[in-house]
Amino acid sequence: MRQTQPVATKTFPTDTPVDFVIIGSGVAGASVARELTRQGFDVVLLEQGRAVPPEDMEHDELGALVWNRWTNDPDTQPQTWRATSSEVAKRRPYVQYAKAVGGTTLHFTGNYWRFRPIDFNEFSQRGGVPGADLADWPITYDELEPYYSAVEWAVGVSGEESNAKGEPHRSKPFPLPPVNVHGPGVLLEVGCKKLGWSSKAASMALLSREYNGRQPCHNCGFCLGFPCEWGAKSGANYTMIPEALKSGRCELRTHSYVRKIETDDTGRVRGVIYFDRDKKEVVQRAKAVVVCANGAETPRLLLMSKSNRFPNGLANSSGTVGTRFMFNGAGISHGEFEHEVHAHKGPVVTRITHELYELDPKLNLIGGGGYDFRISVPALFRTMEMPSGGPQWGAGFKQRLRPWFLNSLSSYGHTTSLPVASNSVSLDPELKDAWGLPAMRVTFKEHEHDLRLYKYFQDRGRDLLSAAGALKIHDQPISDDPGSTVHLLGTCRMGNDPKTSVVDKYHRAHDVKNLFIVDGSSFVTSGRGQPTMTIQALAFRAADHIGQFAKRNEI
Repeated sequence: MRQTQPVATKTFPTDTPVDFVIIGSGVAGASVARELTRQGFDVVLLEQGRAVPPEDMEHDELGALVWNRWTNDPDTQPQTWRATSSEVAKRRPYVQYAKAVGGTTLHFTGNYWRFRPIDFNEFSQRGGVPGADLADWPITYDELEPYYSAVEWAVGVSGEESNAKGEPHRSKPFPLPPVNVHGPGVLLEVGCKKLGWSSKAASMALLSREYNGRQPCHNCGFCLGFPCEWGAKSGANYTMIPEALKSGRCELRTHSYVRKIETDDTGRVRGVIYFDRDKKEVVQRAKAVVVCANGAETPRLLLMSKSNRFPNGLANSSGTVGTRFMFNGAGISHGEFEHEVHAHKGPVVTRITHELYELDPKLNLIGGGGYDFRISVPALFRTMEMPSGGPQWGAGFKQRLRPWFLNSLSSYGHTTSLPVASNSVSLDPELKDAWGLPAMRVTFKEHEHDLRLYKYFQDRGRDLLSAAGALKIHDQPISDDPGSTVHLLGTCRMGNDPKTSVVDKYHRAHDVKNLFIVDGSSFVTSGRGQPTMTIQALAFRAADHIGQFAKRNEI
């Protein structure tokens, strides 16, 4: 039986200020909505995309991965890109994110890594990097740890405690045992053992057992890039949103495309202006606004919300809104084995290694990361990734397809990425979207240090593949242009100094007392590859404090 989702019934008038308007129903916005309604506040939750019911969750490779069925559409929401500010930006789809209720958790892999203490204080521990803007977070792992545990139990995370080197402390065990290991996970363990590395069960927002009425993983193989009709993915669409709606204090409005956050003469937020499904302009009044649109759309919206009082964009007295745009880096290689490994079956990831989470200072590399063995996409797209060099047509090509698909996998090295001030999201001065609003302009060029880091991780990934028994290894090219990207981070940095950051440690905008920004944009550093768990823990923490502020009339 497929999982069902509740239908919203609560409605609020637009001309009466609601306690909170939350922009974006991804993991951050949905979590803030759930937590604030639990505290007794009324919430209007705006989502530019649609709700996807289980009966619409098809295993359509072209629809999911080519035709943008779940993601932002480059035809209606075009973008431009340039490597440096001296260049003219050219139209190009660059930033990708889910455009649906639940955000990217609708179709994500489900890796739910916690950050470690080093992720919050790497600058003070390791120093800076020329050309980068590395800094410490204004919070620590210990401050965030209770919220990590709260998230794991609220949504259902599968995993097991590890005593490997560098593992951070936990206040609670995982609520669910690990997902069953699959072929790539076994091979990763083999490779790690031969290299003397530690490995462990992956912590996944994917159910290994029934949990809160949701079914466990069915091992269908259509995971990354696809919604889960069974409800096994612990995404916001199956966890946070239903609970917020069930409270009777949350109205979810889909097809709501926000164009501006409105302020009054004193500089306080008084509501938002958005286009509805019919492109009709709607104004929703609010006592406070929480922006959770993602690390690219959030700064774009703030820049579009300029006014006489905020001529450079809302909450942008520092001039840093949109700057220090980060993703996560990667060093990837593909290995072919003598035997079938069936990497297409089951979850994308079942085992990981964090042996290189913190690197030897002698390497002269800041950051680090972890590895998994996987194939990320189903049959059609995996065969399209087949290395060149063999037959490209006819019987020989067909004979090559089967062993490539069944006998190969990828070593995926997930890494940090440095914050660079010149990497940014801004407004394109000419190109408009389908609503007549300025298109997103991305300026991004990889830092030389990060390219060396990616190459180091790729080389060590080759070692891991070889130790696991790979007969052939093919490297995925490393370039200073990642092509397109997810994991949108760092554009509205959290910090104590209003001159160098956009929000404080509680996600309140320095410039606007009743405006909060809660998503990947607040990240100070990128972390080591998997930010979603930290985005959600930060959202739980932010909502906790925002609710306390409201109850004390401090908003």
